[in-house]
Amino acid sequence: MIELTAEVVVAGAGPTGLMLANELALAGVDVVVLERLSARSGLSKALNLQPRTAEVLDLRGLLGRAEQRSFATVGEGHFAAIPVSYAGWDTRHPYQVGIPQGEVEATLEERLVEQGVTVLRGHELTGFVQDATGVTVTADGARVRADYLVGCDGGRSAVRRGLGLSFDGVEGRGYGVVADVVFRVAPAGVPEQWRSMRNIVASHGAGVFHTLIPLGPPGLYRLGYGDRLRRPADMRAKVTDDEIRQVVRERYGEEVEIEEIRWASRFADDSRLAQRYRMGRVLLAGDAAHIHFAAGGQGLNLGLQDAMNLGWKLAAVLRGRAPAGQLDTYESERRPVAARVMDNVATQSALIPTTAEQRAVRALVTELATLPEVQHHLSGLVSGLDVRYPAPPDAHPATGTRLPDFELEHGYASDLFHSGGFVLLTTEPAPAPHPEVTVAVVPRLPWPGVTRALIRPDGYVASTTGSTEGWIAA
Repeated sequence: MIELTAEVVVAGAGPTGLMLANELALAGVDVVVLERLSARSGLSKALNLQPRTAEVLDLRGLLGRAEQRSFATVGEGHFAAIPVSYAGWDTRHPYQVGIPQGEVEATLEERLVEQGVTVLRGHELTGFVQDATGVTVTADGARVRADYLVGCDGGRSAVRRGLGLSFDGVEGRGYGVVADVVFRVAPAGVPEQWRSMRNIVASHGAGVFHTLIPLGPPGLYRLGYGDRLRRPADMRAKVTDDEIRQVVRERYGEEVEIEEIRWASRFADDSRLAQRYRMGRVLLAGDAAHIHFAAGGQGLNLGLQDAMNLGWKLAAVLRGRAPAGQLDTYESERRPVAARVMDNVATQSALIPTTAEQRAVRALVTELATLPEVQHHLSGLVSGLDVRYPAPPDAHPATGTRLPDFELEHGYASDLFHSGGFVLLTTEPAPAPHPEVTVAVVPRLPWPGVTRALIRPDGYVASTTGSTEGWIAA
């Protein structure tokens, strides 16, 4: 039995857990990552980074690494398979980055190793007990005493179950299957590069859908199919090669030939949200806190942004740099964001027509989506660019919103956040309001009449006065 101590234990080495561990390590926190798998699966799984997630990675100097592993730049998003443009948003990244989840994980783990943190693989969390001063975590072959535990261990989270938290929501009626397939003879007319969301998703009868997305290498595609109305009796049944070959023949014709099926997985369309994100010294993030159907490509992105919000707050509390209650703002800020995503996913599901009335509604929404204002609203929902955190009633409207990246004399504003601290942006030289704040004199700020803004480590506006009150302990 390995006996360890740490300030934070992160359970799960998926994208959320690795991002959180990186944020903690960047702040000098002693973190242990426990992962049940003995090695990274390398499976593609999720395929995209939304614009806000690209911004988040840019804040830490990680976007370039991710883009080197990407296979596509997709110039639009989609809402219920209706393409929506990001063009109306003030962002340097008005596109999706096409990148397999396995490559996102590789990017994050590479940086984590550089920070001196190694993932303890083959150590599945089996239990934990918390008390007034910390948490004792047990895993296969290891026991760790830590100040905090964060469950980033997926939709069937052992941490969430150990807390006894309900995972309320809606049990879906349908299912989906995803598989990475290499074609010897590809279906006629399918694109060889993923550049647009147009014609990516098609229907094949009421509730039935299928997708084909090129993954870069010749002949390699992400196949997706499912039925939103009829779920198989055994959702955990293995997806067989015969099932995939039959679906491909039915959808794309007998002339199509499959050379290899690399992996396949079946998933449900349930939507669930954890009752709480924090109980004492134990917290939840990513799929452990929320699950939903993969509509709009939001799931992985939601988890990475959870980690970005939680990491600096947890580090600040551990270092005594934050007021005691600041950790509670993780739940109060991120849980409503997840609830809103679940609402937009439910709306997208309602726009998959199964009746004449629903087809009429979808036709109207498709027409409305050509209007710039509607495009802007829908793309903001799926991209994460419209996330706004609560602010005091008398605060400037920019408070709680994301900082749009802008060019400086040398580089961009995002470059100022690579170290993970607070930054005071000011148009005139000014003293630091607190030793933990970096001051940067900039030629302009993105909001008319604003000459200074305190920006949080996650890239959101804390105040437009420069005041650190409520954010950093005196």
